[in-house]
Amino acid sequence: MRKATKLLCRPSSLLQLRRKSSQTKPYETNQSTPASLYQSISSVILPQNELNTHSTTDPKAQRSMRSPTVCRNASMGENVYPNNCSKEEDVSPIVQRITEVVRSDQAGLSMEERLDGLGLPCNPEIVAMVLKRCFKVCYLAHRFFNWVKSRQGLYHSTETYNTMLYIAGDAKQFGLMERLIEEMEKDGCRKDIKTWTILIMHYGNAGSVGKALSTFQSMKKSGCEPDYQVYKVILAALCNAEKPELAMEFYKEMVSKNMSLNLKLFQMLLNCLVELDDKECIRAVRGDMTKAMDFSENKVYVCLLKSYCVKGKLKAAQEVFGEMTKKNMVSTEAYEIFLKGLCRGGMMEEASEIINSLKINSLVSNKAYGFLIEGFLRKGDMDKAIGIFATMSKAGLVPAVSSYTQAMQHLFRGNKQQDAFKLFDEMLEQGVKPDTVVITALVAGYISLGKISEVWGVLKGTREKGLKLSLKAYTVFIKELCRASFPQEALKVIEEMMGLGIFPSDSIINLVIGCLTKIGNSELVEKAKTLRQVFNSGSVGAQQGYISFNNNCAQSGMVLSSDTIDEKSCINHEDVKKVCDILYYRRREWSEIQKMLEKENFCYSPEMVDLILRKCMRHGGVALEFFSWVGKRPNYKHNTCTYSMAIKIAGGAKDFQHMRYLYHEMRRNRCPVVANTWTIMISQYGQAGLTEMALRAFKEMKREGYQPDRFTYKYLILFLCGKKGRKIIEAVQIFQEMIHNVCMPDKETIDTYLSMLCEVGKIEDARRSVVSLCKLGFEMQVAYSVLVKAMCRAGRIDESLELLCDLKKIGCTIDQYMYASIIHSLLRGGRDKEALDKVEEMKRVGIPCTSYVYTSLMVHFFKERNSGKALEIFRKMQEEGCKLTVVTYSALIRGFMNNGMVKEAWDIFYKMKLKGPFPDFETYSMFMCSLCKAGRSEDALLLIHEMFDMGIIPSTVNFRTVFYGLNREGKHYLARSVLQEKWKLNRERKYFN
Repeated sequence: MRKATKLLCRPSSLLQLRRKSSQTKPYETNQSTPASLYQSISSVILPQNELNTHSTTDPKAQRSMRSPTVCRNASMGENVYPNNCSKEEDVSPIVQRITEVVRSDQAGLSMEERLDGLGLPCNPEIVAMVLKRCFKVCYLAHRFFNWVKSRQGLYHSTETYNTMLYIAGDAKQFGLMERLIEEMEKDGCRKDIKTWTILIMHYGNAGSVGKALSTFQSMKKSGCEPDYQVYKVILAALCNAEKPELAMEFYKEMVSKNMSLNLKLFQMLLNCLVELDDKECIRAVRGDMTKAMDFSENKVYVCLLKSYCVKGKLKAAQEVFGEMTKKNMVSTEAYEIFLKGLCRGGMMEEASEIINSLKINSLVSNKAYGFLIEGFLRKGDMDKAIGIFATMSKAGLVPAVSSYTQAMQHLFRGNKQQDAFKLFDEMLEQGVKPDTVVITALVAGYISLGKISEVWGVLKGTREKGLKLSLKAYTVFIKELCRASFPQEALKVIEEMMGLGIFPSDSIINLVIGCLTKIGNSELVEKAKTLRQVFNSGSVGAQQGYISFNNNCAQSGMVLSSDTIDEKSCINHEDVKKVCDILYYRRREWSEIQKMLEKENFCYSPEMVDLILRKCMRHGGVALEFFSWVGKRPNYKHNTCTYSMAIKIAGGAKDFQHMRYLYHEMRRNRCPVVANTWTIMISQYGQAGLTEMALRAFKEMKREGYQPDRFTYKYLILFLCGKKGRKIIEAVQIFQEMIHNVCMPDKETIDTYLSMLCEVGKIEDARRSVVSLCKLGFEMQVAYSVLVKAMCRAGRIDESLELLCDLKKIGCTIDQYMYASIIHSLLRGGRDKEALDKVEEMKRVGIPCTSYVYTSLMVHFFKERNSGKALEIFRKMQEEGCKLTVVTYSALIRGFMNNGMVKEAWDIFYKMKLKGPFPDFETYSMFMCSLCKAGRSEDALLLIHEMFDMGIIPSTVNFRTVFYGLNREGKHYLARSVLQEKWKLNRERKYFN
């Protein structure tokens, strides 16, 4: 708040750095920004749709604000002029009362109605002060801002707009910032130097350099001359974005305007410039700093040395350090900076020489020794690192806590637990207070030795000393306890976490449940499942109520916070849950749902609505009804994110007519359309196999002036290459366009594209594409690995074997992924002996068998009706610690089903659900199909219902498979229920208004 007040209230004259007119200018440049600079900006950085922040030409914009400004006393119906609440009067009680109403969250009357009933005077000064008190609660500040605007006779001033802009920018709500600028122009409110500074600062801080530069250009066009603060913000943004050429141009312009850099900004500029390796440029900047900006030569050298060390340019750092030594400028600070750089760069001999120099000059410190310890640990030289602790003790120096932490972690990793414990005891004797990282390492060490009582002693001591452990630390404890076969203790840790308001992930709880199941403790399994249910319910009340069973936490008086407002994202998650509960109740008609929503009178923001839509995607129809209803609420307006989410929901339900309606409504409401909006529409067409419509949307997108990004290209190519709606010529054209527009495709896109070319027999085209990608910078080894996989997938086994022979000529090796693709392809093609020979060859060259190879062998042996051999492969995978993926378990289930081992298939499926990896859509679909083939379609119907419970939406094919299966088995009544479930799902996902 203090920072915001300082920026918004100080006069612009104080923001400029005043220099004597007699000073010489190191650079003679034009007062305006160089044209060459903006040419480079427009071609490289600026977004397609430049932010329109030009001042309006409307005559009424010449006024700084509307005059006279009046406030309406809503309760009395009379107008109150600013004189009634003048600056001479103490307005803090008024500000306090209004702020209480704005920030309170009471049931009954809305905030706006309670504000109307206050009957307090209001002027721009009071409005600005209230807004500043709501600084970290953007959505409440914006509601109050809109309420002020809606009052008859009261208009916002430049100051109030500036305050709201600052709050929106701090919350990173850039869409709101742009809307505020538009409103400012419509209201005829003049943009001053503070307005432009706020915009540029927030865009710069967020890394949106293009937006910041675009706003800077608009500022100059409006006739507002940038001051030192603006240049400072722009220069910092360019340095953070590592754009040294542009940073140098702006620096030159600052120098030409007699503007100096402070030490922090100078350091940022040097960090950026050292990447250029332009010593002349750096020398010139150094000269400016010493001659024109009154920095000492020693300070400038220290900054330059730090920049070279930070960027890892140690040779240049050595040269600078040598120059400092010759000029007798080497200070303790310089020694430590150089020492840290050498240690991080692994130059330990040179680092030891620096330590010796420090000893001679009696300048050695615990900080310097700490760098040396870190360096030796990085190189894996534990003996030398530990030896330094003894050296420090003799010198009477106490190591820092970070040095102890790093050493202990390395000792534990090297199974030297006793040495680590000794180091911890020494740390306590030295009076060094342990931090959470040390505690985590210590607890993990005790668990590995089975000393559980010591673990709880450490955790108790940590609580008593007021140290709060993180979620990451607790997760490490739970994993270590499960690995050491102490799942009961792991469950206790989870209970303690709940008492502290820290909630573990599903995977961690499932890990504990799986370990408890192994030891056969059914009582604790049920307790753990109850915990998981409480966590997943999302109900704060339920979580708070469940704390009572954890006696240890209850005795320590630890309870969960009742404050459910996420101030960073401005979302009240409790309200989100209540809205979702209302929408999820499917038996109600929309009219009844609407009444319940209106009765609750929630405070909606676009972020909250976006989250609700995401949670209600399965019930698309009611979600879209809610979207339409909330868009008509007073003081609410949809943004790009909420429209995009609604478009995605409509498209996912194949309601393309409504999807297009939403897009046109978005444009009518002047909501910014971005490339992602088009990408979503193109993807929805593609997923439905309507690639012709996807192509039309793509052409329309370009016709309307929107530039496709790499995701647009990616998803369009994926759908054009797919078997459903495949269009080969168009896919090749789009891929080439993607490359031409310097949008490097990712591995998935390349994999799909090459597979398509190989499947249609265009092997040479696929090879040429790989060569082109490698020339553009794609990693050669990965590219050819993907090509081999694509050829094998298309059944081109001989061509892929020939390619393997040519790999050495082009500088590639045969890696594990290539072997896996070849082996799988040979097995699928019935060439068993060649496949097994490849497995042996793979072992001979030292490449271990991967889960992909083992899974391929399992599938092969199941196909040969040799389930014993397949299970032997599976056991071998487990013994060798091979990662068991969803594909592996799915192959096992399919193999059991094909061999009539239905009970074993269900056992594996339940194991997946219990311990992970959890079944995905493909696993459910495969198992469903296998059950129907085996005459167990009723079980497959249960899987349909289970998919809904897991949040997975069954496809049309899933419904059709189960429907036909039940009819074949004569269960016509159940078959009709499947159709009814499908129709019901379709109704729920579509918008019927």
